[in-house]
Amino acid sequence: MSGGDSGARAAAEREEFAAFFPQIVRDLTEDMLGHPEVGDAVARLKQVLEYNAPGGKCNRGLTVVAAYRRLAGPERQDPESIRRALAVGWCIELFQAFFLVADDIMDSSLTRRGQLCWYKKEGIGLDAINDAFLLESSVYRLLRRYCGQQPFYLHLLELFLQTGYQTELGQALDLITAPVSQVDLSRFSEQRYKAIVKYKTAFYSFYLPVAAAMYMAGIDGKEEHEDAKAILLEMGEFFQIQDDFLDCYGDPALTGKVGTDIQDNKCSWLVVQCLQRATPEQRQILEENYGSKEPQKVAKVKELYDALGMQAAFREYEESSYGRLQALIGSHARRLPREIFLDLAQKIYKRQK
Repeated sequence: MSGGDSGARAAAEREEFAAFFPQIVRDLTEDMLGHPEVGDAVARLKQVLEYNAPGGKCNRGLTVVAAYRRLAGPERQDPESIRRALAVGWCIELFQAFFLVADDIMDSSLTRRGQLCWYKKEGIGLDAINDAFLLESSVYRLLRRYCGQQPFYLHLLELFLQTGYQTELGQALDLITAPVSQVDLSRFSEQRYKAIVKYKTAFYSFYLPVAAAMYMAGIDGKEEHEDAKAILLEMGEFFQIQDDFLDCYGDPALTGKVGTDIQDNKCSWLVVQCLQRATPEQRQILEENYGSKEPQKVAKVKELYDALGMQAAFREYEESSYGRLQALIGSHARRLPREIFLDLAQKIYKRQK
């Protein structure tokens, strides 16, 4: 397929996915019409959904639909099955919104996807914590509505519950390793960094969408899921390291957010690499400036990153990781179509946002 054809297909898939969102909002709000006493709360839910769920790249949700189309036989490609895949895709986008609304509060972030973080909007504040809970509950209401009568329903339920737990463990590790008020660079090891990435990002961003599509297509064997996981967790690590790089070196006009990893004392790939390369004097500069909100201290950390060649180090990592990924796809995609993994890899390789 030519680049133009695949671009047109991707645009059509994105349009199809976005067009299903109003149905999701109706599903989650209209069944409460018979309960006028909670009308104000349901109106709030609608507001929360419409502000926080759309607006991202929707790669996780789109992956469910694309992977399902690749995996399911023609007999499972009827309109009802595709609607179900679209709904499960939106479940993952709502799951993501639940994590992000909470994460932005914990990180004191200002913007997300090119707009004010939800909790920063006038009149919202810490009420956003309950809004995050509403987003999480919405995931399970949709799963029941669309998949409750399907043989794979229990698999999907367990997958979402397990992935939620893994992501929360990752967030806990992240918060423990990098408390905002207490800079301790000795905690920033490569081993700890990889554990945070695996649990906080890779499971829900990469394994969850593909595993959901596999279960929906009737693929529930342990070996197939372990093979997919081996590839997708590597991909998740690759994606997060890119994210860390873009936090410092990306263009906010493209990424939709202003990077704050340095100010937030984050155990980021850049600081872990920097610590491995720094002389004692350079480490001292990090100790004195990392984790501070003061612009001149942030600038000093960025100068150190430049002096230690972090941009070149990232490009080198990107190439080697992509090679590792290709090798993993070659050895682990035995019973699964390689295209699922190759399509995903192409989406994230060399991305700028």
